[in-house]
Amino acid sequence: MKIAALLTLFGSAAAFVPSGRTSRSTSTLAAWQDDNVIGITAPMGFFDPLGFSAEKSDEVMNLYREAELKHGRVAMAACLGWYITAGGVHPAFDSSLSSDPLQAAQELPPVAWAQFVAGCGFVEFLTTKIAKMDIYKPGDLLGAATWFDEDDQGWIDYQNKELNNGRLAMLAFMGMLVQDLKFGEYGDQIFHAS
Repeated sequence: MKIAALLTLFGSAAAFVPSGRTSRSTSTLAAWQDDNVIGITAPMGFFDPLGFSAEKSDEVMNLYREAELKHGRVAMAACLGWYITAGGVHPAFDSSLSSDPLQAAQELPPVAWAQFVAGCGFVEFLTTKIAKMDIYKPGDLLGAATWFDEDDQGWIDYQNKELNNGRLAMLAFMGMLVQDLKFGEYGDQIFHAS
């Protein structure tokens, strides 16, 4: 199970690889490094220490932003699910599964995994259909960007909060996963007071 979890983590990095669709126009990234861009917040500002955004077109940067939003949303849901499971709550299974989230994942029946994969597949299918619309913005599945003025400070703050919370959740979930794999502790603390 540990190897499968690690392979899943490394396999998910493929989401950050640009697709075969490339644009010949490149961006100087000035539009992405402006202090008013969504996701550029204090204290880090524009954060790209490994240079993934260097010489990338706006199209590729939009793919990166969409991947960041999607991974952040999944990580937020995963953190919530982790602590609900660690608390011993399994609404669909009458709390009969293990409280260890990794063990509970192994105990799930195949039909539950089929439902999970089908649900994720449906969301991905829906995303590809919605992305073809003219009004689509990266990560905006419900068209919420059309409901607000792009200069509305409340909308900008909401988007920044979503990105920052997603970034934190990605780090937090990795910490919880390593904590369980390395120490066998899946609750709220690695080391408990003696």
